[in-house]
Amino acid sequence: MEPSKDIARLIEIMAALRHRETGCPWDIEQDFASIAPYTIEEAYEVADAIQRGDMDDLRDELGDLLLQVVYHARMAEEAGEFTFEDVVEAVTKKMIRRHPHVFGDEAARNAGMAKGMWERIKAEEKAEKRSSRLARGLDAEDHGKGFLDGIPLIHPSLTRALKLQEKAARVGFDWKDAKPILDKIEEEIGELREAMETGGESEVKGEFGDVLFAFVNFGRHLKIDPEDALRRTNDKFRTRLHYVEAALHAQGRTLDEATLDDMETLWQQAKKAE
Repeated sequence: MEPSKDIARLIEIMAALRHRETGCPWDIEQDFASIAPYTIEEAYEVADAIQRGDMDDLRDELGDLLLQVVYHARMAEEAGEFTFEDVVEAVTKKMIRRHPHVFGDEAARNAGMAKGMWERIKAEEKAEKRSSRLARGLDAEDHGKGFLDGIPLIHPSLTRALKLQEKAARVGFDWKDAKPILDKIEEEIGELREAMETGGESEVKGEFGDVLFAFVNFGRHLKIDPEDALRRTNDKFRTRLHYVEAALHAQGRTLDEATLDDMETLWQQAKKAE
């Protein structure tokens, strides 16, 4: 089998890998649950390539992420649920429907993106999903679900905090601007200090979480994505510590052999070198 730029070839490759008699033993035994962690990992690797500005890596990582979509679609097809083509049709239908100001008739295009249109279209989609579930003999929706329960638990906690806050803001549960949130952060830090003095481990952990949540809220008002901001700081920390390690190595020493003062001096040099 030869490589190709046609998506059909990738679908063929996945079908061959999953073939019960001639396929790959590892691929054959996988299911949705076992593949899901790889799907998440590939999405992170795409983000990492973007962060590094490496277009060659980005091309490859996007291919790996696309493979994950094909993988899940193949397993669904084997189960008689849907095909890759159904996935493509569903997302194209969604994009066309959600952008009437781009794909609609002349009147819709001239009207532009009206306020509240996105929310109205999504509400219509949810109503259709409820009808579809009823038609399949399922509950229209899970009982006991609240307004915020649609935010997936699988998100990293910083991202989930951001999405919870964004959704709450849609119904007006939000600060008017960023400045008052600084006061809230100071309040939460005060409660954390108090918990450290008088509380147990669970209380300290809870107050620490409140501080993080408040910082995410502050960043949201500043249009800062918390995952991206922390990722950048992680990279900065790694780069500076590598500088310290390399400088010590040039002196014939290791990190274990250096004092905290030694490392702090080199750390400040690393900051100046940036």
